[in-house]
Amino acid sequence: MIDQYPKITVVTPSYNQGDFLEYTIKSVLDQNYPNLEYIIIDGGSTDHSIDIIKKYEDRLAYWVSEKDSGMYEAIQKGFERSTGEIMTWINSDDMHNQNSLFTVAEIFAALPKVNWIMGKNSYYDEVGKVFVFDDDPYEERWSKWRMYDFRGRFIQQESVFWRRTLWEKSGGYVDVNLALAGDADLWLRFFRHDKLYSTGFLLSGFRFRAGNQKSKDHREEYLDETRVLIKRELKLSNSYARFWFIRVCKVLSYLVPVGLFRKRFLSATLKLTPKISYFPSAGYSFNKKYHR
Repeated sequence: MIDQYPKITVVTPSYNQGDFLEYTIKSVLDQNYPNLEYIIIDGGSTDHSIDIIKKYEDRLAYWVSEKDSGMYEAIQKGFERSTGEIMTWINSDDMHNQNSLFTVAEIFAALPKVNWIMGKNSYYDEVGKVFVFDDDPYEERWSKWRMYDFRGRFIQQESVFWRRTLWEKSGGYVDVNLALAGDADLWLRFFRHDKLYSTGFLLSGFRFRAGNQKSKDHREEYLDETRVLIKRELKLSNSYARFWFIRVCKVLSYLVPVGLFRKRFLSATLKLTPKISYFPSAGYSFNKKYHR
């Protein structure tokens, strides 16, 4: 528990997601977080989405339904109206996990130098069963170098939260001209200023579902767009030499006979951050296991 909960802004962009939108809204509102600013930007839905939004409008800070150019314009509209100290967005078929907003607030309060966090990657199936994958070679820790060394893995947008100060340092916008990788562009700009810290908490999850799903159906286009953005960052930061040094080190790491030492070597090379852990008797701290 903390004495004063910071205002958290949650933005939901939506368009014709009536089958899932209410689950998203309830996953935010049913937490009863005491200082919530929830904004929904609908792109002019023609299904029953508006009826769902109106059902909860007295608990929303703002909502609108009007034509837009796509998801990132909707997100930008929402953030332009926002005032929260902590910010995030959740798409209209994804969900926050129980008490995630309280957990996020407590982490930021306990670790004031941390400005950007990600929960453990979690997922939902179409009927709402939550699950995780345990196949990430770096325990879901990230750095700008790991993102530059892109291998088709993602920083999970649904479970990312950041302070407004970082948002403002990074330009205060999502790029509405990008078709798919607006999140990757934002992360790359965040990395210019600060580190991303991951946690073991299930904060929010991505829903796999049947039918038209942009992130699934256009995966290759997303990867291509992200690669272009990474090339931009490498050029801007003049980091090609370091980038290729990391690539060589990754190849050489396979000569290290013990897996534990190989992981430590790669973690040091990629400059991965320690993981945020929680122990009821001690609170939030950086897990020494993950220090380089």
